[in-house]
Amino acid sequence: MLIAGFPAGAWGTNCYLVAPAAGEECVIIDPGHEATDGVEEALRRHRLKPVAVVLTHGHLDHVASVVPVCGAHDVPAWIHPDDRYMMSDPEKALGRSIGAQLLGELTIGEPDDVRELTDGAKLSLAGLELTVAHAPGHTKGSVTFALPEAADIPPILFSGDLLFAGSIGRTDLPGGDMDEMLESLARVVLPLDDSTVVLPGHQGQTTIGRERATNPYLRQVAAGLGSTEAPRRGM
Repeated sequence: MLIAGFPAGAWGTNCYLVAPAAGEECVIIDPGHEATDGVEEALRRHRLKPVAVVLTHGHLDHVASVVPVCGAHDVPAWIHPDDRYMMSDPEKALGRSIGAQLLGELTIGEPDDVRELTDGAKLSLAGLELTVAHAPGHTKGSVTFALPEAADIPPILFSGDLLFAGSIGRTDLPGGDMDEMLESLARVVLPLDDSTVVLPGHQGQTTIGRERATNPYLRQVAAGLGSTEAPRRGM
C-alpha cells in the first residue's frame, strides 16, 4: 500500500493520498488550505490517478482545495451531510470571520459531484475498502476512515480531528460538543486494536496502543469519567 501525506496551508492540515501501490488509482483525503500543489506533486511523483476525494469533516482547513482538486480530475467529493454546508459557508462553520483576504484567495463552494457519507458505510474506491464511522464532537458531521489489516500492513485509521497524538480535537466551534467527542472516542476509538496506526488531521502519526496508554482524554473515556475542557487543536 502507498500512503503519501503532507501538511498543507496555514493550519498544517495533513492531506493524504492512498493507493494500493504506485502507478494505480488513489483516494485523496482532506485536501485543505493550499493543498492543491502538494496533491499534484504527489500524483506526478507516484504516477497516481485520483478517483475520489473523501473528507473527515467540513472545516475550511480540510476542504479548501476540494473544488480545484475535484474539478481538475473530474472526481466526486464525499462528506457527511451534517457538514456539507461548510463547503459553501465556511464562516458560519467557524463562528467567526477568518478574514476577507483569506476568503478572497479561496474557491468557496461545492464541486460538481458531492456524495454523502453514512455511518458504517464501506467505500470501495481505488481498490481499497474504507469503512466510515460517524464521530461527532469536533463537528456534527465528523467521520473517520478505517483500512483493514492486510498482509504485513497493520490496520489504519484516518482520524481527522477526532484523535491526535496525545490529544483530541477542539470542541469550542459551532457544532462542537465535548460530550459527543467523548462518546465518539469510546465508540469509535477504544474498540480498535492497539496495533492500529492513526493518521490524524494534524501533526504526526501515532498508534491506538500508544494513545490508550498515554492520551489523557482516551484514558478518561476508558475510566468512564466526565468531560473536561478540550485542547485547541485543528481549526
